[in-house]
Amino acid sequence: MTRSFRFQLALRASVAAVVGLVALSAVSLITLRALLDQELKSSILNVASIQAASLADGPDGAMHFHEWDLTADEAASVRDLIRYAQVWGEDGRSLLRSQFMNSDLPLDVAALAAASAGELVWAAQDFEGSPVRTLFYPLERLGAQHEAHVLQIAAPLSGRDGMLARAGAFLAALTVLLGATTFAGSWWLASSAVRPIHEVIDQAEEIEARSLGRGIQAYADTVEYRRLVEVLNTMLARIQGAFETQRRFAADASHELRSPLTAMRGELELALRRDRDSEEYVRVLESTLEEVLRLSTITEDLLTLARSDAGAMQPRLEIADATEVVSGVVERLRAKVDEKEIDLIFTAQPGLTGMIDSGLLGQAAWNLVDNALKFTPAGGSVAVEMRESGASLVLSVEDSGPGLGSADPSTFFERFYRADSARTHGPEGGGTGLGLAIVKAVAEAHDGSASAENRPQGGARFVLSLPSTPPERRGDDS
Repeated sequence: MTRSFRFQLALRASVAAVVGLVALSAVSLITLRALLDQELKSSILNVASIQAASLADGPDGAMHFHEWDLTADEAASVRDLIRYAQVWGEDGRSLLRSQFMNSDLPLDVAALAAASAGELVWAAQDFEGSPVRTLFYPLERLGAQHEAHVLQIAAPLSGRDGMLARAGAFLAALTVLLGATTFAGSWWLASSAVRPIHEVIDQAEEIEARSLGRGIQAYADTVEYRRLVEVLNTMLARIQGAFETQRRFAADASHELRSPLTAMRGELELALRRDRDSEEYVRVLESTLEEVLRLSTITEDLLTLARSDAGAMQPRLEIADATEVVSGVVERLRAKVDEKEIDLIFTAQPGLTGMIDSGLLGQAAWNLVDNALKFTPAGGSVAVEMRESGASLVLSVEDSGPGLGSADPSTFFERFYRADSARTHGPEGGGTGLGLAIVKAVAEAHDGSASAENRPQGGARFVLSLPSTPPERRGDDS
């Protein structure tokens, strides 16, 4: 059964208090009983000494006890204070008993024998329906005439038991009171503690996709709750940022997909309005094929980024020659370089190997070099460098294009990002706006980094850095 936090806290606190007090009460009662028993034994032993000394006080040599001169009613009123006394012969015959006794004390034969041998013997017995503590006291020390006599002193335990019962009842009542008080206090304390939580929950339940920016404004008068509200608001801000990014991404993707579809539809509708010769149909088909290829590129890029978002872009790490991978990409782009008469310079350290995914590295290198070629005017230059820096493989691509402008360089790696007219509408009209986002996804999949900056002499520089060692060995290499 589900219980509220307040009930659980109050219950646990009250149970802990009750258990603690019960343990303390048990120890107190045991200690009190031991102290009372010790006092009772001392009293019995003192009475035994006094009565033993008074037995031989008579001038005629007859034994008698030193006793109070009380009436029957007075004796009944102080029954708990009376100490019963009786003298036994070693053969078990009763020789003398105190005046308040109507019958003999219970005789323990074994205790009588031990006392006759000179020992002090304690025993627990019942007398007239009540428990008593008994001492068998040898009288041989009083002289030869008492060598065969044993004095038995008994004290009722009703006084001790009554005090223990009263103390136990008091402790029991105190335990119940403390348990109830603790439960009530803990309930109040827990209610005060969880009240800000309920405020946070109430406000959080009202937050929707359109109101993410409102945040949580619940008042909290403690550092912990203020920190909780701050953490939740920070989380909501991140969610809002991701939501806005996804919404912008969906809008941009729709726009990018709609443009080639609109172009194809227009070409096909125009071609179907009247009969045309074969050359016109070929031109329409070629134009449509270009748009289909553009759609295919956008779709593949979107699928790549979707795999990255879903955590499915897991690099297949293996020892690969990074120089060879990048060199192959550069060679495949030579036709485009020659067409634009761009001076493409590729430099690399030979044999740069590392634990990388050569396929992902090739895709990232293609996007970086192709991006540089798009925004480099005819007759310009592009420099591609592959080098090793510490425990990382670094791919640097520089171009002599319009540069990044005043925009934040990190924004160029956002999906469908467009900076300014110079960079976005370059010699080839820009791309899908997903190439650099894929470069960033490849870097993150390798636990690497991707960055961009303006060159002092003009143009832009894009840098991709990938660790050359597997994750489990990076700590040893550092």
